[in-house]
Amino acid sequence: IMMGLKFMDEAPFRDVYIHALVRDSKGQKMSKSKGNVIDPLLMIDKYGADAFRFTLAAFAAQGRDVRFSEERVEGYRHFINKLWNATKFILSNSGSCERQRPEIESLDLASRWILSRLAFTADEVNRNLENYRFNDAANSIYHFVWHEFCDWYIEFTKPVLYHGDDEEKAKVISCLFFVLEKTIQILHPFIPHVTEELWNSVFGYSESIMISQYPLKLPKYPGAEEDMGYIIN
Repeated sequence: IMMGLKFMDEAPFRDVYIHALVRDSKGQKMSKSKGNVIDPLLMIDKYGADAFRFTLAAFAAQGRDVRFSEERVEGYRHFINKLWNATKFILSNSGSCERQRPEIESLDLASRWILSRLAFTADEVNRNLENYRFNDAANSIYHFVWHEFCDWYIEFTKPVLYHGDDEEKAKVISCLFFVLEKTIQILHPFIPHVTEELWNSVFGYSESIMISQYPLKLPKYPGAEEDMGYIIN
């Protein structure tokens, strides 16, 4: 800050984030003499930069030391694979359907539910990032992608995609692409490499995802969430 004030006549930043101490899986402080130091480059080579980055974000709880676990890094690599496989499923079943914004009034209950859950997740992640609660933000989008989007909504779409008529398929595909696009925008701060690749290869955008508009003020449908809650329970 002092250098910025001296040479630029302005403070370079006003907020300072001090993360907790990173310990090994047993809770001991990492030390070269103990041989329990984690080499980040080895983690990246083994599991990928995005999986390692997501792990650190998910561990970054305020006021609590981080117990680093290599198994968690592997787990978040599975999470990224889950997102990748979901994308492949959508692409393989999209056929000639156009990727247009879904018309809410004509969507089925499950589609309105996932759009509402997407809106809630976007708001929650954004709020937590603004408050430097990186672990809460990471856990929110993790839960949405793995449990709500993949485990529930994609499974609900399969009967329509496999046996529905062309009109029904088009509605579901438009919703799938819309949710996927907004999801990778939300995920970008955590896994920038994979999301940039999906942004360009799947959606064909020439500009980087970094300068795209974060999905704010998406519509919510409390009635759809309540009705789907009965079905899920």
